[in-house]
Amino acid sequence: MGRTRSRDAEHPQTRLDHGGLARIVPSEFTSGFELVVDDTPQSHVDLDDPTHLHFEYIVRMGAVIDQLRPGSLTAVHLGAGALTIPRYIDATRPGSRQQVIELEAPLVQLVREHLPLPKGAAIRLRIGDAREGVRKLPAALHGACDLVVSDVYSGAQTPAHLTSVEFYRELAALLAPGGVLLVNVADGPGLAFARRQAATIAEVLPEIGILADTQVLKGRRFGNLVVAASAAPLPTEWLPRMLAAGPHPAKIAQGDEARAFLQGARIVTDADAVASPRPDASLFLR
Repeated sequence: MGRTRSRDAEHPQTRLDHGGLARIVPSEFTSGFELVVDDTPQSHVDLDDPTHLHFEYIVRMGAVIDQLRPGSLTAVHLGAGALTIPRYIDATRPGSRQQVIELEAPLVQLVREHLPLPKGAAIRLRIGDAREGVRKLPAALHGACDLVVSDVYSGAQTPAHLTSVEFYRELAALLAPGGVLLVNVADGPGLAFARRQAATIAEVLPEIGILADTQVLKGRRFGNLVVAASAAPLPTEWLPRMLAAGPHPAKIAQGDEARAFLQGARIVTDADAVASPRPDASLFLR
């Protein structure tokens, strides 16, 4: 998850409900600030430039979002972090309507106080479990979302109940025709968990692309993979060239390559779901 940081009582901090310590510290690598939980960076935000995306997997999510239909978007985000992607959409797609569901109320309070949202941003924050929160969203959002982002971690792992085919069906029900689901999946060598996640998502939304660093996609080291999925063909015509150009070179597996990636992987159900693997120090790469 990036290099560890020393504790500094001068930095804004709060104790989370799950017992972890969240802090906001100036970035050591670039402009802006990082949200650090238990000494590992979780999010990066540049208040002066919300379009500045620093973590690699967030850059890839931004690249997909840039390919969506022109104009403002309706989006639902599961997991708040420091609200990096909602800020990005607000800056690049003025007038967008966004809902964010986050379990940790202390984290939301810390971020809102010390990394305030832009004035006038139509970003509503809801406190609660992601799956329960989806069920409580206004009925008008069902079938109306251009984008749903699932990037939820409890400590350093995605909870098991947010990895199943039943859960992804609930997310798919939010999507408008042509809407896209983005899921952050962290996994290590062999990618057994990621392959099952991709297969499970494809069971619900058959058009998928898997974005990652080449070495991660080959299962050679721990890292983040972004699964993009839709009921309609993904708008990815220019994406491979964009990803290869950097600043964090990567690739997207689509079509036959994506199908080969998930071939033979069992679908995850509520009955056999497990949390994502525990990350090592390379989860968030610079």
